[in-house]
Amino acid sequence: MRIRVFDTPKDAGIYAAALVEQIILQTDHAVLGLATGSTVIPLYEQLVRLHRNGLDMSHVRTINLDEYVGLPADHPQSYHNFMRTHLFQHVNIPAFHSYIPDGNAADLEQECARYDEVVRKHPLDMQILGIGVNGHIGFNEPDDLLLSKTHVVTLSEETIRSNARFFECADDVPRQAITLGVQAILQAKRIVLMAFGKEKADAVAKSIQGQVRTDVPASILQLHRDVTFVLDMDSASKLAGYGG
Repeated sequence: MRIRVFDTPKDAGIYAAALVEQIILQTDHAVLGLATGSTVIPLYEQLVRLHRNGLDMSHVRTINLDEYVGLPADHPQSYHNFMRTHLFQHVNIPAFHSYIPDGNAADLEQECARYDEVVRKHPLDMQILGIGVNGHIGFNEPDDLLLSKTHVVTLSEETIRSNARFFECADDVPRQAITLGVQAILQAKRIVLMAFGKEKADAVAKSIQGQVRTDVPASILQLHRDVTFVLDMDSASKLAGYGG
């Protein structure tokens, strides 16, 4: 496990983008696992900048972690729309090379099985992660048991409150989502987890310094052989050596 701490999210985004660029340049058919949310925006801004300065992404495939259940793809807060807005419409990744769960599928169980097959056919070279204030990765919420395969999850009240800032009110936040399971995440060859802000400091510390435990899902990353935590000073503030 590597820990990299930066002064600003922009600096962290530059570093994370350099890691992604390595994978793109060194892999014939790179497969990137992508996340959504405000934390990863600095990374996507830097990937767009790299593309505008010559980085070819036409051979890249992307597999997103999750999507809300019940939001159409064109909804302003859907993760389909997030990815279009912050990355896909600015780079040359072919549309048919990008996969996001269909939260409006008529049969959600079948959609989960379809998505597991996508990941099986296209193993992840790198998985980008954020982390919830409760330690979730993807939408794998704290629980007695972490599910290995793609599944429908009921979002915790903590996650709903955290995501309410993106909606007009908390009542508008979907209560369920489709998410990759922890098995697919751990099978990625490399993992980069990004976290910024004091509100993430406790989850980061428990994930890195605590025991592996299902009520802190990100702690399972301790079992992976190639993980980099990309942090700012606030999110690292409870780590030993960084203020903790």
